[in-house]
Amino acid sequence: MTPLTASRRDTPVTVLTATAAFGLLLGWATYALHGTTPLLEQATNSVSTWIIWTAAAGALIRPRSLAVWGGALMMLATCCGYYAASALGGTFGSGGLGIAAVWSLAGLIGGPLLGWAGWTVRRGRGDVRAVAAAVITMVVLGEGLGLGLGLHYWGEAVVFLAVGALLTALLTVYLVRAGVHRYWLCAVLAPVGGLVFYLAEKGILDGLLESV
Repeated sequence: MTPLTASRRDTPVTVLTATAAFGLLLGWATYALHGTTPLLEQATNSVSTWIIWTAAAGALIRPRSLAVWGGALMMLATCCGYYAASALGGTFGSGGLGIAAVWSLAGLIGGPLLGWAGWTVRRGRGDVRAVAAAVITMVVLGEGLGLGLGLHYWGEAVVFLAVGALLTALLTVYLVRAGVHRYWLCAVLAPVGGLVFYLAEKGILDGLLESV
């Protein structure tokens, strides 16, 4: 009975339906929590929030291919949940469709990568697990750089950088305990990836958002 139950839970329809439902809920929640407290305002108005949950979903899904597809679906569903809530809340402006399209495209590109990263950190083998861990933490560090260097919100930037550093440390410890030989790659690649993420967000994503 146990293997049968587990296999039913791992079917593509079940996994992807649950992932999409959670993505819709996450998108709605991040919109609903805007303006509640300064901390929640910044935490919910953050790329890192969606990406970390997408990586967590990838870690929970057993088949690797489903983790990748689930990452894409979750990011797309999160965008849909957020902008549907925005439309119902009366804050979906005239340029809303273009902005939603840009973020959905970004999610379809980044979602599979983050789904793979979450799966690899938990279930992969070899040093690639350390690289995958750096992929997850670089987003938080990159957003911290964007808040500081780009927007000059240094108070919020320090918080994001501290959280990114803590997450990097925790994942590095996890890799050590998992027996990954080059566990230190996570700590080395995370800040480099954070800088790359910041530059890509500033040079590509911001340009697309400004064009719509």
